[in-house]
Amino acid sequence: MQVKSKSGRIFDLPSDEDDAKIREGIANDTDTYELSTEEVKAMRPMGRPKAEVTKDSVTIRLSPEVTSYFRGTGKGWQTRVDKVLKEYVSAQQ
Repeated sequence: MQVKSKSGRIFDLPSDEDDAKIREGIANDTDTYELSTEEVKAMRPMGRPKAEVTKDSVTIRLSPEVTSYFRGTGKGWQTRVDKVLKEYVSAQQ
């Protein structure tokens, strides 16, 4: 059976017979074993860690001078824009 990922990549999944052969091979191999559900849950998650504080995703129109300046400061420019806006909000209160 074939499945298609979100990116359009196609994967061939093993048939039930192939899956049974794979599981039999795992069971017969003394150097490996199939992980239990508890062991899979205990594994470290893949990808970026979940943030304690999340941010709102918004679309905002900024002048070219602003975006040019902040993009010119390198990677993380959006975080720096957020910091400047937070400082402004704090100063207004």
